[in-house]
Amino acid sequence: MSKENGNQSALARGFALLEWVIQHDRPVSSAEAADALELPKPTVHRIAQQLEELGLLQRAPNSKKFTGGARLRGLSLSALAHGMIGADLHAILQNLAEEIQETCNCTVLDGNRLVYFDRVEANWPMRFHLPVGSRVPLHATAGGKMFLATLPAGQRQRVLDSLELTQHTPLTITNRAELEQQLDQIKKAGYSEDRGEYLDGLIALAAPVFDQKRRVCFVIAIHAPTIRRTVDELHQFLPALRR
Repeated sequence: MSKENGNQSALARGFALLEWVIQHDRPVSSAEAADALELPKPTVHRIAQQLEELGLLQRAPNSKKFTGGARLRGLSLSALAHGMIGADLHAILQNLAEEIQETCNCTVLDGNRLVYFDRVEANWPMRFHLPVGSRVPLHATAGGKMFLATLPAGQRQRVLDSLELTQHTPLTITNRAELEQQLDQIKKAGYSEDRGEYLDGLIALAAPVFDQKRRVCFVIAIHAPTIRRTVDELHQFLPALRR
């Protein structure tokens, strides 16, 4: 085998390992990956270590098992926010904001935080500025609760275990049992609300966007100040949000 072909083969194996790891909703071991990919365990272990050094994989806390790394999440966000895919998504978000005359955003899950990767501001004097790249808590935002509600049970529990249920406003849910009860209701309803739980005077309504495997790949949401809208009034835009 030529050196060039060998490098291509190593690159293909590395990509296959990355793809396999991120398809799981739990940390996985290199031994599991070796069995699934039908590769020698020492080879998979070596590739996993190299990907970890590059920040593309990381170890789960107090474990030798792997999950997607911070650099991989950053690449994913960049892919969503830029290029033709990003342009198409932004155009859809722009059309929605113009239709409903309220601020709209798209967010993705990044560990135990929510990240804004696109946002279109409403043309109103009174608005809240949360720029692209902002990281906000899961338990106090409509998008964050939407992600938590739709996670597989085991993954939801692991994420909740990692959360500090900080009180941001008087309406923030800081009791885990109460939060879990609301998440179950959100999962059944198919949408989530923020009634001023993260920022005083800011409300939101969020709906999930699914990938081909019916997993939530990102969340789309409407924001509005309470001096202009109520949460119940935002519900009239739910069909447009889902569309």
